[in-house]
Amino acid sequence: MTKLEVFNPATNEVIERLDYTSNEDIQAQIERAHKAFQQWKKIDAHERSAKLMKWAELIDEHQDELARLITLEGGKPLAEAKGEVTYANSYVKWYAEEAKRVYGRTIPANAPSKKIIIDKFPVGVVGAITPWNFPAAMITRKMAPALAAGCTIICKPAVKTPLTTIKLVELAHEAGFPKDAISYIIASGKDAGDLFTEHELISKVTFTGSTAVGKTLIEQSAQQVKNVTMELGGLAPLIVHKDADIDAAVDGTIASKFRNAGQTCICANRIYVHQDIAEAYTEKLIEKVHALTVGNGLESDVKVGPLIDEQAVKKVLTHITDAQEKGGELSRSIEEIQSLGGNFLKPVVISNANLDMKAMHEETFGPVAPVMTYEDLDEVIRIANDTEFGLASYFFTNDYRTGLKFFNELEYGVIGWNDGGPSAAHAPFGGLKESGYGREGGIEGIEPYLETKYLSIQE
Repeated sequence: MTKLEVFNPATNEVIERLDYTSNEDIQAQIERAHKAFQQWKKIDAHERSAKLMKWAELIDEHQDELARLITLEGGKPLAEAKGEVTYANSYVKWYAEEAKRVYGRTIPANAPSKKIIIDKFPVGVVGAITPWNFPAAMITRKMAPALAAGCTIICKPAVKTPLTTIKLVELAHEAGFPKDAISYIIASGKDAGDLFTEHELISKVTFTGSTAVGKTLIEQSAQQVKNVTMELGGLAPLIVHKDADIDAAVDGTIASKFRNAGQTCICANRIYVHQDIAEAYTEKLIEKVHALTVGNGLESDVKVGPLIDEQAVKKVLTHITDAQEKGGELSRSIEEIQSLGGNFLKPVVISNANLDMKAMHEETFGPVAPVMTYEDLDEVIRIANDTEFGLASYFFTNDYRTGLKFFNELEYGVIGWNDGGPSAAHAPFGGLKESGYGREGGIEGIEPYLETKYLSIQE
């Protein structure tokens, strides 16, 4: 069988060759995970918690190694990769605590001779499919609550970035998790998706990725009415109102837009700035964006790494040239944007953006910040909501009435108010509309891995 070649996007060099997991081996792995579930679900919650804490300790001890893997296979700057490891581990630590807080309850019965008891039970074997852009964080958000709930889990990392998941699973085994309670497979998304949704021993499918693929998985899972959690595409608006702190808004924009070279599902994709402050905001944004150092993530002081591959570069350039053709003003020339070659693109701000541009309707997934002006508050909210997506949005204002209006009326599951980085392990992350359903993080994040039963006792 052909081996999977894992490339470093900064150099296009092969850094690892891995064997694909055959369909027969995946089937056998699912059966072993189901067998392991029969024992793991009986393990005391405090013991599950202790193992999660031990795993978290090992992740902390191996932070530098994990961060280097993330940079090598994904390209993001090393400091940013270390931040991802810390963020990923915060989910392990959070669900180590939540494992002990899966509470049942008793409720008043409908007759004096009855007692009613409610309890929670693990769903079963989980099939998890994750993207390449956050190879540590996207998988721990699934592994940690699944294990905490008493489920077993099989992880399918993106074929572009499998090495981080492999190391995390190895550390989990070192922490004492049974080998078949948490495992990984190397396979294409389609092969894994077909097997996970069709196999009767997989009780839950959890997926982070595109809306198109998510819809396919939902449709396939419906044949067996499987439990699914979907974190799908985004098209995040970022709104800067006239009373905002401009410096804070610029810093928040950069924090949201240029993390991982703009390759995140919640990064600001389209920016709307009130016309009264648009000139001042855009000038400061361009100044700070042009100061971002682009290069190999292993080099010191690099703030923006490469895009994941050549196909990603072509898509981003298509959005840039389309915007230019439709009246957008680039803060730097196309030649300068591409001057580093390879998978590198220098970040660019596009002034005079308008709704005819692809960048205002499609997820760019690159270091491009289109800025469009607005005048009316209700109109910008309408424009921001005029999409099938509803994952994340951001707004900057120092007026509490305006802020509450944005919060109440923006149709998004994750909202940052003067905050370009709202994600946290103790908060529920997920989208509305075609950005998916279910939540990861917070007390809500363990619920998708649990079933509820009630017992009615007649005296």
